[in-house]
Amino acid sequence: MHPIVKLVAQRLALGLLLLFAASILIFAGTSILPGDVAQQILGQSATPEALENLRRELGLNEPAITRYFSWLGGVMQGDLGTALTNGRDIAESLGTRLSNTLFLAFWAAVIAVPLAITLGLLAVRYKDRWPDKVISAVTLTTISIPEFMIGYVLIFFLSIQLPQLINGMEFLSDGVRNWMLSNLRFSSVALMNDSMTLIEKIKSITLPIMVLTLVVLAHMMRMTRAAILNVMQSAYIETAELKGLGMLKIIRKHAFPNAIAPIVNVVMINLAYLVVGVVVVEVVFAYPGMGQYLVDHVAKRDIPVVQACGLIFAAVYIGLNLVADIVSILANPRLRHPK
Repeated sequence: MHPIVKLVAQRLALGLLLLFAASILIFAGTSILPGDVAQQILGQSATPEALENLRRELGLNEPAITRYFSWLGGVMQGDLGTALTNGRDIAESLGTRLSNTLFLAFWAAVIAVPLAITLGLLAVRYKDRWPDKVISAVTLTTISIPEFMIGYVLIFFLSIQLPQLINGMEFLSDGVRNWMLSNLRFSSVALMNDSMTLIEKIKSITLPIMVLTLVVLAHMMRMTRAAILNVMQSAYIETAELKGLGMLKIIRKHAFPNAIAPIVNVVMINLAYLVVGVVVVEVVFAYPGMGQYLVDHVAKRDIPVVQACGLIFAAVYIGLNLVADIVSILANPRLRHPK
């Protein structure tokens, strides 16, 4: 068997094993949560007989191992179960929520990934000079601030202060002022519905996109910078310099292609974060994604919904890390061309 095929098969098997282990942890973690689901559904005035009947109906009296394999069997058949609080099919409810989360993550990635790589290349080009120092300082500052803090700061300045500032510009004509208010208005609530056009949807999620971009930018930029600087110490880079090639050309044609494996790894990890780690951002902006859906049902102690969301998040995170591993394997010439 070819070494690449063998390694890819091993990574896929490891990914399935990790997902199975994650399902066990998710089920065990939700099973030991405090509180009573039946009490939450029926309320504090429910009689002991009614509570016992509901627990029996929901299968809560069965052993944990029985409930786990019953749940896992349903998941493997595409059945995520039914929400306890409203009786709706979880897969149907999650469909729209997941698409909203992926929509937000996609547009954040479209901006963050090229911007991070570009800033990393600029930092290498001007290593230890003021552009490198400014880029590093700004990105490190943004990654040091919690997401909710960045979100509230952007809401304050762009949703509240900016319209007031524009209204106070009396030297502008009414037409210009109205145009600025219409096009530079940032909503503090990220609404999303099917009747909105693509432009309206993107405009609605501008602030969440900004927050996510600032959060993941530093990690990708610094890894790009470190990976390229590591390659720049190679002998063939020195040979290219001796041939008289410009620094930008050396970075673009020689250093960057050979540093792609670690860069892809960090990009995939941050893409996974954009999907899995958006819970705080979705709550801050009341965005109707999976994170908000998860938080709402944690408060209601709706265990099947929490389990389904946790398993989907785990699958996305493990899947994107698998993609990063496979790309790193394919980018290794020693594996592509074994002796």
